[in-house]
Amino acid sequence: MYDPVRLAALVAVAEAGSITRAAERLGYTTPALSQQLAKLEREAGTALLVRHHRGARLTGAGELLVARARRVLDELDRARHELARLTGLSGGTLRLGTFQTAGIHLLPPALSAFRRAHPDVELTVADYDPSAGVAAVAAGEIDLALTHSYEPGDPTPLPASVGIEPILVEELVLVSAPGHVLTSGATRLPLTELAGQPLISMAPDAPARRGVEAALTRAGALPSVLVPTPGYLLVCALASAGLGVAVVPEMVARTSVTPVGVRALEGGRLRRTISIAYREEEAAPAADAFRAVLRGTFNRAQQFMAQAPQAPAQSRAVQSKPSSHPPG
Repeated sequence: MYDPVRLAALVAVAEAGSITRAAERLGYTTPALSQQLAKLEREAGTALLVRHHRGARLTGAGELLVARARRVLDELDRARHELARLTGLSGGTLRLGTFQTAGIHLLPPALSAFRRAHPDVELTVADYDPSAGVAAVAAGEIDLALTHSYEPGDPTPLPASVGIEPILVEELVLVSAPGHVLTSGATRLPLTELAGQPLISMAPDAPARRGVEAALTRAGALPSVLVPTPGYLLVCALASAGLGVAVVPEMVARTSVTPVGVRALEGGRLRRTISIAYREEEAAPAADAFRAVLRGTFNRAQQFMAQAPQAPAQSRAVQSKPSSHPPG
């Protein structure tokens, strides 16, 4: 029988396109993850991955096993959710922290599902900058916090008591005024096409965005407007008004309240991972039940993103465990 932890590792590599990137997201070292994958290949009796200089790709057998693994991991999540319901959670409080994008577009359906399953649990929700939310979890001020990290970017150290569970990975996309030449094409845009373009620079001094901003600078984009306070509604509004182009998470572009042109970027290497922070080594039935609900909600969010009009890139749900985080 296949080990679910190893199946989750294979799914993570399929999502990340690289053993190194998958290890970072799962909170493992690269050698440790490679060892898990080697054991899985021995169990399967065949090669599941082909390593190459840019990462790793699935073999035919790997693709087959990943498809089955996703179903197995989904069923395990459902089982955890149903078992949590059987505990008969009654009374108590669940304290949540969230950053703005997730709080508006992803958290409400999960809260509705949780309330239906556990109507007696009192809910509190507070708005936190992602890094502050993680700190609040560590301090015991809240039970869970939605947070995120960017790629490329340096991992942010976690408090010893906090674990991070990645839930959704989305690409960063280019937004502009409607009809802009750069967002008019149907193919992915090479970053080199941003050379000389006026850029609305998004929180260039924030640790979470620093790696992304550096990549855009290397491509030759010229900062024309600086937005030092994380606020994607403002960034999209400025892009819509023709003050420059910007690179934002796909979910932000898809739900912009101002009309914007959207285009996927070549390579798919600029990404945002949305995660849930929780306290490890602590019995928390309400928090565990909500995490199970949240996984299912993010899977539905993935389907929404895939079905939305003018979808420029893919978002992927991730079944895995601790990694790192930042602001937003």
